[in-house]
Amino acid sequence: MKVTIAAIGKMKDASPEAMLLREYIKRLSWKITIKECKDDAGLLAACAGCEKLIALDERGRDMGSRELAAQFSAWQQQGISTLGIAIGGAGGLHKSVRDKAHLLLAFGRATWPHMLVRAMLAEQLYRASTIMDGHPYHRD
Repeated sequence: MKVTIAAIGKMKDASPEAMLLREYIKRLSWKITIKECKDDAGLLAACAGCEKLIALDERGRDMGSRELAAQFSAWQQQGISTLGIAIGGAGGLHKSVRDKAHLLLAFGRATWPHMLVRAMLAEQLYRASTIMDGHPYHRD
């Protein structure tokens, strides 16, 4: 699976969030590309070549890790190999991004700092990949 994470804002390389993000990306067998964008139009442009677009949004579905892994697996079985994931800035995502998304995904009802969401997303991608591979990282 090839995943483009398009996010508004520039993450500081030495931040704790950046260290977590790098750790989980390093663990993944999937090819992950991070594109830092200035605005919502940039998010859409960064994900333009992706077959499916996921928008992280508080109005989205609150999926468990197994459910998210099942969605990725279903897309793979359909021949989907490229995903774009859009993360908005402090003000969230513009309606134009949400409207183009194939999946609106929420990380619970709480509001999370958008830089921390990048690391949380990377962990969930890693967790989903281990579930799909039958690896014991995810425990019930």
